[in-house]
Amino acid sequence: MFLKDSYNRPVTNLRISLTSKCNLKCKYCHREGEVSPKEEISLNDISEILKTAAKFNMNSVKFTGGEPTLRKDIVEIIHAVPSSMEASMTTNGTLLAPIAQDLKDAGLSRVNISIDSLNPDKYNEICGRDYLSNVLDGIDASVNAGLTPVKLNVVLLKGCNDDEVEDFISYVSGKKEIILQFIELMDLNDKNHESYISSLEEDLKSRSKTILTRRMHHRKKYCIEGAEVEIVRPMHNNEFCAFCNRLRVTSDGELKPCLLRHDNHLNIKGKSGVQLEELFKVAVNRREPFFK
Repeated sequence: MFLKDSYNRPVTNLRISLTSKCNLKCKYCHREGEVSPKEEISLNDISEILKTAAKFNMNSVKFTGGEPTLRKDIVEIIHAVPSSMEASMTTNGTLLAPIAQDLKDAGLSRVNISIDSLNPDKYNEICGRDYLSNVLDGIDASVNAGLTPVKLNVVLLKGCNDDEVEDFISYVSGKKEIILQFIELMDLNDKNHESYISSLEEDLKSRSKTILTRRMHHRKKYCIEGAEVEIVRPMHNNEFCAFCNRLRVTSDGELKPCLLRHDNHLNIKGKSGVQLEELFKVAVNRREPFFK
């Protein structure tokens, strides 16, 4: 059985926040919309959620946080993913190097690694910690373990790290295992940033020898100087919403139908079987595009 919402959008992807805790203090962080999370979701609950998702033919799951590698049971969580689902993870990469191979062996397919500067001082300014070298080690370890393609998530902050666009393109140039993603800052009140992202995308388009269109969210992939570059625009973007295929789970065990809404969640902690399946259906019925 496949789940579709009332806008005929199939739900094929699950995104689970494993914790609200993080070892960085990034100044832009939106915490996946979690304002005051309670007790972290348990391994048993995660396992039940994954089983239910598989019953509805969801074919992939992405683990996020906070920082998911702070969970001591992160390898066991990856082991719990049904074989029919691809597992990926978004991480800040600071703790990744020692466990990258263990995660791959447990069944993790690939990782997104957040890295907002290649300059140690600027990284420290943005993220609040001097961990850039750990992140770079995590990228190398992920490539060596086969957690590929490794996607680098760079949140562009105008006047802060936007002068590093070319540095990032140079860093990934010629590295087929790495994809660069420039991400729009999530700020509903900043229309100037929207204009800046649009200008950047037009520049990338003019320089690209090849432009591909991804199925998910219908966004473009620009091939520039041996680098693959994407622009991720969740804000003021009706295509982002029109092609959304995700259902989210918060770190304290609530189904979240939309990234940008916090008023339509469903508590699923301790639920299983038919009861959990019905809650999945209710959550999908509550989905509607935030930007229409």
